[in-house]
Amino acid sequence: MKSIRIAVPVLFLLTAASTFAQSQKPLDLMKTLSGIWAGKTSDGHEAKEVYRLASNGSVVMSEMPGHDNMISMFHQDGDRIMLTHYCSMGNQPRMVGTLSPDGKTINFEFLDATNLSSPQAGHIHRAVITIVDANHLTEDWYFQQGDKEHHEHFDLERQKSAV
Repeated sequence: MKSIRIAVPVLFLLTAASTFAQSQKPLDLMKTLSGIWAGKTSDGHEAKEVYRLASNGSVVMSEMPGHDNMISMFHQDGDRIMLTHYCSMGNQPRMVGTLSPDGKTINFEFLDATNLSSPQAGHIHRAVITIVDANHLTEDWYFQQGDKEHHEHFDLERQKSAV
């Protein structure tokens, strides 16, 4: 009986610690991207992306020069990671991220948007960021307008660390 009284609190603490670590891990993973990345899009065009930390490290900002200078902001919101994409379409979709079991991919799903004229108006509704290794990153962005979806794939390599 005594071992059960000890085991239950220990199990509770381990579960709570694991849950806390899981909730912090996606933003910490995004922070490792700080730097300049370059590569190709799925249709062979040159791509560049700059990741940097902002607001004392509480936000990761991504800028895509050459893609209408679109900006995405990643931040923690309680136990979840959020992405707000400042799109060249003039709207700002917000997405909630889920970390894959292997800890390398964050799948962002549409939550809501500001400045979206209607649910049928064109907007990014999904993004998938995969950190293949310390110097290789892939991104998949899904744009939806009405019932049509356009997918853009970026295959990027680190050019310079921490900007």
